[in-house]
Amino acid sequence: MSDAEVLATNQKFYAAFAERDREAMQALWATSCPVVCIHPGWPPIRGRKEILASWGRIFEDQSAPRIRCEAPTVAVIGDSATVVCRERLGNAVLVATNVFVREDDRWCLAHHHASALARIPETPPLDPDLLPN
Repeated sequence: MSDAEVLATNQKFYAAFAERDREAMQALWATSCPVVCIHPGWPPIRGRKEILASWGRIFEDQSAPRIRCEAPTVAVIGDSATVVCRERLGNAVLVATNVFVREDDRWCLAHHHASALARIPETPPLDPDLLPN
């Protein structure tokens, strides 16, 4: 499976997030391995049922700004892959890591972690693709 397939699945994740589509979000999360989600400022959430419930709570807030994924980069390592990207929510910029696993010839989300970009550290240098524009 190619980088393009992983990036397409990553884009489906952000489309489900932006459209607040519970069914699409549910279809993306892995069922054959432990899953973890870390929303900005939240403690880690473990377990598919608990993660999907957390997305349901997020989707209920209709006033929340829409999300946009920017500058995704992918690394495929066998039956797993990571995507690192920026998440833009209004004026806020976050950095996210999404880990995917292969299940039945498709990529599924096993881990999502997003956190605020507090400041640009002096060392080591931060990848310029992850900096706010």
